[in-house]
Amino acid sequence: MDFSQLLAEKTDTIVDKWILAVRKDRRIESADDLSYTAVKDHVPDVLKAMVTVLSKFQDNDIQSIVTASFQHGAIRAEQGFDPAEIAREYHLLRTIILDALQADLLEGTPVEIIRSMRLIDAILDEAIARCFKSYVEERLRELQKLQASLTLHNEELTRLISANQEYLSQLAHELKHPLTSIIGYSDLFLRQQRRKADIKDNFSNLEHIERVLRNGRQLLHLINDVLELSRYEAGQTKIQLAPTDVRELIDNICQMLEPLAAGKNLQIVVDCDRIPEKLITDSFQLQQIITNLLSNAIRYTESGTIIIMCQMLEKQRWAIAVSDTGIGIAPENQAQIFEPYFRVSSSDRPYLPDSTGLGLAIVSRLVKLLQGQINLASQVGVGSTFTAIFPLEVEF
Repeated sequence: MDFSQLLAEKTDTIVDKWILAVRKDRRIESADDLSYTAVKDHVPDVLKAMVTVLSKFQDNDIQSIVTASFQHGAIRAEQGFDPAEIAREYHLLRTIILDALQADLLEGTPVEIIRSMRLIDAILDEAIARCFKSYVEERLRELQKLQASLTLHNEELTRLISANQEYLSQLAHELKHPLTSIIGYSDLFLRQQRRKADIKDNFSNLEHIERVLRNGRQLLHLINDVLELSRYEAGQTKIQLAPTDVRELIDNICQMLEPLAAGKNLQIVVDCDRIPEKLITDSFQLQQIITNLLSNAIRYTESGTIIIMCQMLEKQRWAIAVSDTGIGIAPENQAQIFEPYFRVSSSDRPYLPDSTGLGLAIVSRLVKLLQGQINLASQVGVGSTFTAIFPLEVEF
């Protein structure tokens, strides 16, 4: 019995039933707003190729299956389908094909039935594999476009920072929301890819996605710093005074940044037992100051130790010092280190790509906001010590 002819005769019916099943399936939400033609896509071409493969009298048409499935995967990526929805589509297609041919298959010999079932399964498996391959490639192309877009936004934002401060805060707000979505989407897709260990060239795919995430997070970090600086310059940074356990606050910051230090085999030493248990200050702004100083020390230190030390001073004051064994800062650069967008570089060591040049500028302004002062002692090749001095009780 020639089951290929039966399949050819029922192709239109199968396609109609499949589209109806896809629309009704709540696990394929991406098809809800698509037209009949958009849902149908290249599935008829897959069925047409299947007819020739099932036929005993025609040459196999595997290439048509490959082409149709490849195009189907790319279009589904553009339409916003996720992998689970595509897998569900093909599951429904397999079920409807077998339902349509069931009565005719039962009239054939066992050999004919087994041959046809195996061919149908093999064809659909190949179609799914090709579809997913093109789907992943299309998603990677989208992520590469996003990366290029982020790069352009980064360059444009940097140019605007240097050229015009008037609309900077508004622009940063507008960029921050879509950028947060891009980072969240990329992170979700990265986790999906890591679970697909059987996909060929998966490592290369992950590398592309991770590059998007790195650039996105770097740009978001820049935007947050710009907003923080803009709020201060506009006088919009408010302080909320309350009793603060500085030792507990420092311990929490160290726990948060410990993975960064451990990644470079750096040891963080804390010596802050010589200050009162509670101080009157703004804990959030103080946390930002210490976090920026500590993360800066980790960023510019390749080996050795970072020390955080607190001590009591005369006239109801206290000090916190963050010392590192990093690259140090040349005397000619020390006067500019707290200026916005200034970054230390040299012929043998350019500035780090993840540095915004705003961290220390924000620190100096927040220290001033908390009625303190900050000093720097540094020697090239030996390390740096930033010391912030505050009153025991900040006055509102």
